[in-house]
Parts: sequence; C-alpha cells; structure tokens
Amino acid sequence: MSRPEQLRSARCAPHRQQSNRRLWLAIGISLAGLSLTPVAFAAGSLPQGGRYVAGTGTIAGAGNSLVITQPGSTRGVIDWNTFSVGGNNSVRFDNGTGATLNRVTGGSPSAILGRLGATGSVYVINPQGIVVGPSGVISTGGRFVASTLDVCNCAFMKGGALTLSGDSNASVINLGKISSSGGDVFLIARQAVVNAGTIKAPAGTVELAAGGQVLLQDSTSSRQVFVQTGSDGLVVNGGRIAAAQISLQAADGNVYALAGGGARIRATGTANRDGHVWLVADSGRVEQSGVITARNADGSGGTVDTDAAQLAFGAKAAVHAGEWNLSTPAFTIDHSAARALRRSLNSGTSVDVATTGAMGTTGDIDVASNLRWRGPASLTLAAYRDVSVESGATIANNGAGNLGLRADATGINNGGGVVNNGTLDWSKSTGALSAFYDMNGTYVAGTLLSNPAWTPPAFSGLVTQITAYRLVNSLTDLSNVANDLTGNYALGKNIDASATSNTPFVPIGNVDTRFTGQFDGQGNTISSLTLGEWVGTRAERPQMGMFGVIGTQGVIRNLDVSGTANLSNVSVDLEYPTLDMGVLAGANFGTVLRVSTSGTVVVNSRPEAAVMSDGSIAGGLVGANAGSIQRSSSSAAVTAGHVLGGLAGANSGLINQSFATGPVVSLSYINEGGGGLVGDNSGTINQSYATGSTTLRGYCRGAFGTPCGGAGLVVTNEGTISQSFATGLVTQPLYGPIGIARANTGTIGNDVYWDTDTTTATVGVVYGTPIPAANGLTTAQMSTPASFVGYDFSPTGVRAMPAGATHPVLRWQLAQ
Repeated sequence: MSRPEQLRSARCAPHRQQSNRRLWLAIGISLAGLSLTPVAFAAGSLPQGGRYVAGTGTIAGAGNSLVITQPGSTRGVIDWNTFSVGGNNSVRFDNGTGATLNRVTGGSPSAILGRLGATGSVYVINPQGIVVGPSGVISTGGRFVASTLDVCNCAFMKGGALTLSGDSNASVINLGKISSSGGDVFLIARQAVVNAGTIKAPAGTVELAAGGQVLLQDSTSSRQVFVQTGSDGLVVNGGRIAAAQISLQAADGNVYALAGGGARIRATGTANRDGHVWLVADSGRVEQSGVITARNADGSGGTVDTDAAQLAFGAKAAVHAGEWNLSTPAFTIDHSAARALRRSLNSGTSVDVATTGAMGTTGDIDVASNLRWRGPASLTLAAYRDVSVESGATIANNGAGNLGLRADATGINNGGGVVNNGTLDWSKSTGALSAFYDMNGTYVAGTLLSNPAWTPPAFSGLVTQITAYRLVNSLTDLSNVANDLTGNYALGKNIDASATSNTPFVPIGNVDTRFTGQFDGQGNTISSLTLGEWVGTRAERPQMGMFGVIGTQGVIRNLDVSGTANLSNVSVDLEYPTLDMGVLAGANFGTVLRVSTSGTVVVNSRPEAAVMSDGSIAGGLVGANAGSIQRSSSSAAVTAGHVLGGLAGANSGLINQSFATGPVVSLSYINEGGGGLVGDNSGTINQSYATGSTTLRGYCRGAFGTPCGGAGLVVTNEGTISQSFATGLVTQPLYGPIGIARANTGTIGNDVYWDTDTTTATVGVVYGTPIPAANGLTTAQMSTPASFVGYDFSPTGVRAMPAGATHPVLRWQLAQ
C-alpha cells in the first residue's frame, strides 16, 4: 500500500470502524434476543402448521417450495406454528392484489434465508422476532410488513388503519434484500429494528419504527407509520434504503442513520409522493453519520425532517435535498454540527433549524463554530427564545444564500432576542440576512459585513441586504408600530384582531406622519380587523385602513388582512364623507407587494345613502395608490359612491400582476359607477385582471349629460393599461354594461380583453378612444391561451391556464 493510500485509510478507518461497531453491536444485541434455533436456520425449513383462521385459501407444499393461494384478491389470516424459509427454499403467495397476514403462534423466531414472494401484500407477525438473513430475498407486489407487535384479525380483515401493540423484546432485522414493486415496506418492533441489507419500494414508503404501540394507516402521499407509545427502542440503518418516502422512527428511543459508501437512505418521490425522509425520536436521540438524499420525481429537491431531543452528527453526515428541517428542544452548532450543516448547504440543501424549548431547556440556538458555505442554499435558525453567535464564530455565505435569525419562533412574546458577538459576513453574497427579535427583546448587531454591490432581487421588496425586524406578535404590538413609523417590523404569527370590534383600530401613519418603514407579514394573517379613521384638521383628508398613509419609502409585503372599513363605525361627517379608505391603507405612496385583503369597505350602506353626497376614494386593498402595487389582490366587497374599485379607488402609480375578485357597488347621491379593478386610472396597470361584479345602483346624479356607468376593469382611464382583462358581471340599468372602461383618454393596449359572456358587455369603451370589438372574447375563448396575444404562458412566464380554468391566472398564484 502506498503512503497516500495508508494516510487515507488511517483517516477513514476510525469513522468506519465506529459506524461498523455500532451497527454490529445493534445486530448482535438484537440477534441475541431472537434465540434462533438450529431448526430455524436449517437448509430445508419451510413454514409449518399453517391454517386459515380468517378468509379462505389453500396451502400446498411441493419439494422445497410452498405456495399459498388466496383467490379473488381478498384478505386472509393464517396462523402458523413456525414461519421460516431455508436458504434453498421458497414461499410464494398468489393473492392477487389482496393481503395475507401470517401470525406465528409457536415459540420460534422467523428466519427468512431463502425466497419469499407475493403478488399482493404480506404481513408477518412474530413476537419471537424476525430476521431476514444475508441470503434472504423478499419481493412483493403490494405491501410487506414484518412486526413483533400484533393486531387483531377483525381489524385486519376490515382493512384501513391498524393499531399494532405488544410487549415483546424481540427484534426485526434485515440482512438481506426486501423489495415491493407497487407498495410499501414496514419493519416494526418494540425493542429494535435494524436494516443492514437493502430495502426498496420505488412506488411507496419504507418505514422502520420502534415502539410499544404503533398506528399503521394508509396514505398515498405521506408517511403511514406513527409510534403512539414509546418503548425506549432502537432503529438502526446501516444498509441501503431506496423508496419514494422513508421514515425512521423511535419516539423516545434512538435512531441511527449510519455512514457508508454513497447515500444509504435515498427517497426518490413519485407523481403522488414528494421525496421525503423522516428521522424521528421525539424524546430520544437521532445520530446521523451518513448521507441522506431526497429528490422529487421531477428531479427537484425533496425534504428531510429530523426531529429529536438530541442530535448528533458523524464526520460524513450530510443531507442532499431541497430542504432539511431539524427540530430539537435546544441546539448548539458545534464543530460536528457545523460540518454537517456546511456539507448540506454546499450541496444546495436549504437548512431550517427550529428549537422547541421542550424538556426544560432554554430553547436557545447558540452558534459556537464557524459556518461558511457557497451557493444559493439558505439557512434559518429559529429559536424558541434566543439566537446567539459566540465571540470568534463566523457565519458567511459566498453565493446567493440567505440567512434568517429568528428569536421567539412561536411568537409568544417571551423577550426573545438576537445577539451577535461574532461576525455575520455577507460581503461576498448576493443573498439577504434578516434578524427577527421581540419588541421587548434584545438585538445586538455585532460585526455585520454587507456586499456594496448588492441589489434587491425582483419582487423581493427588500430595501437593504441586512435588516433587523421587530416582531409583531399581538394586537398590542400592532398598535405600537405607530410609535416608530420608520422602523422595520415582521409579523411573527397570525393575529386575531376581533377585539377591535369594540374599539376600532386606529390607522398606522397619516397624512402628516406617514409610515416609511418596512412591514413584512411573512405570509401570516391579520384577521377580523375593524378599522377606525384618522381625522386631522379640516384641511386634511381623513384616512381609513390598517395603515393610514404609506410613505414613499414604506414597504408592506407578504401579508394577508381581513377587515372591515365602514363609515358607520366612525365619526366622519356622513352627510359629505370625503376620505381615502381601503382594508390595507387609505393611501399608498410606497410599495405594496404580495398583500391580499378580504372583508368589506363601505362608505354608506344605509337606505338613505342614495341621497347623500360622497367624495370618497375607496378600494378593496387601498383607497388611492400613487406608489407601487405588485402581485397583490383583494376579494373585499366595496360599496361607495364616488371613486371606487375592487383593488384601488384611484391609481396614479403602478399596479402590476395584481387582481381583484370582490363585488363593487356604486351607491350615493353622486354615484357614477365603479371599476372591477380600479375606479380612476391615471397611472399604469399591467398584467392584471378583475373578476368581481360591478353594480351601479340607482340613477347617475351628475350634471346633465355627465357620462355615467362603471366597467369591468376601470371607470376612467387617463393612463396606460396593458395585458389585462375583466370577466365580472357589469350591472347598470339605463346605461348598459361596459367591458373595460367607460372613458378612455389614455392608452389601452390591444392586449386588453373582456369576457362578453360573463360581463354581458358588447362594448369595451364608450367614450374616448375605443378598443377593438374583437377584444371581447367568449368564455370559451377566454379559456384558450392562444386567444391572448403577447401573453407568456410558458413554464417561466407570467401567465398560467390551470386545467378547467375559464380565464388565465398569474403564475405567482400557483405557488401560494
């Protein structure tokens, strides 16, 4: 052996030997508990004493083979005195697509040293233990289950979920080859489950579970075995497992995913199952020494979930997947953990570490070792309480990776903070770094290195590469945002704002002091928000919305809001209401991105409203928009009388890739009609649409000859509209339905359409510059991508036409 080979051998040997020792120790202990007799290993052995105790079938032996025939793809239960297969022998179940449960009632363990096959599913239950020897081969068309836990015959014959239980201390061990061509493989025991061979189930799941009581249920898309009662058991994989999905579960025991050549655990997914691996030892230990791979059927990265009270990582530990989620009570990223995370991140796997604070721990995450990686994978450290980076420790990315440091991950306002005593180096990264801490928590920035060439990714809404956010976890926190209108905030969890039905919520920011910070909803929802108004001097226009006025530097993103803006709740003069109102904001001069609203916006709904003046600007999302609204939507119902639209009352800014679905009703003394998307547009509307109905109630009471009537998309257009459409019913007696705009003195592109069937409109524009009548499409045409000239329906395009859809949708909607 050459010197380099000797050195490589010396470096590798200790780890291999440790993994091998652990594996063979587990096998040795398990085999010792089996009490295998010479009879079980005899070359001529076959199952003995079989008889059907439920269902029907025949058992026939011929030489060194045994054939069990179960007609009609039925279910059956056979009790056996012994169930072993010698090295030169075979057992076959011709059970169609049915299932046969084989229960061993004698005192000997089962040893499968030969071949065991089935057209359907086979269950082997033996409290004395089951071992598949190195020469053993098991292949089934359906499910294969080997268990030391028992189940009643009636439950099995009925089908559906099964509860297996028992107090056997024997084990289930595979040293051979187990495969299912069309189903699943489950190895279940109370004491220990060990795989040192190969297991394959390309169309299903492979699940190894140790527990005193286990639920086995059917699922075509997720894992199927759940340990309900722990047993301090052991699950060890030192062999190879390949399946659509894989689960190793020991509840309060230990799970060992040992090292070896290549990936020992590989999930590949199917059309119905994503590639998913679970390593679960809720109050026990998961030790990973090897590589785990998870890929979906389309080749994209799958998911690995690791959940345990203790986590340990060997020198070769890594996950190759789309994402790796680790959950544990508290976590210190020491050298071994940092090495495993680094190898995974470098492979393109995004890592999400979350601590629970269970078992009396602090729930903190402490970074005590350097963690550097290259590429686009992202790292999230979400602590139950605090996240800290120790002095001398560095977290760094060279690539497009993001880092999220999240304190108080459950949003309970426990004072969680982020303290950086080390270095966070994003100077060579094009990704973003975000820190989240409680309003009453501590934030220590420490050494932060940013990339001077950084630019925000498209549709990110980010303002700076490195940003610290105060967490909004309660309605009180939300109100306190008004105390610092320049701050950065993030919604820590969903907030139920139903308490505002008694005391309406005062808008954040107003015409005097606008909100100029950032508010990131992180995909969370504020629900049941009853909105009040901000009223300044008589010279100032009142505002109503969660935000009164969003300033030019303000950013609101990734948020859902359901609420009610109703003038009957507030003190504005109802005789002449003049205000801006929307569920999100009265007026926006900044950026609104990926925000959706629902609920109601009502200026006047009283019967006498038809004789009242109305100078409001009202929309489902915002009243007046002079900034940017992108990839946002509203389903709010809007009832007002002056300038009103499903998304915005008036737009002088940009509305892009957005839509409205709520009904719009024009109702007041001077009502002139509403727009499905916008009332008055003097800005830009692009790649947007409206599907909500628009109704003009009563008569238009403007001056004689005043144009009246709403329209499917906008009422009046002085700006630019492109690649947009409308489908909502337009109802306005005496004036007739209009497809796109009542009046157009701006530019409406030839790529703007309306549905003639659903809007009932035969004309797109009544006054001003018309649009071609050919842009009025039937619903059948609206359902065909070829009808939309210039629209991009490619896999990476802006538009999509889902199966059965009656109009295009925006591709970003499909990702929600």
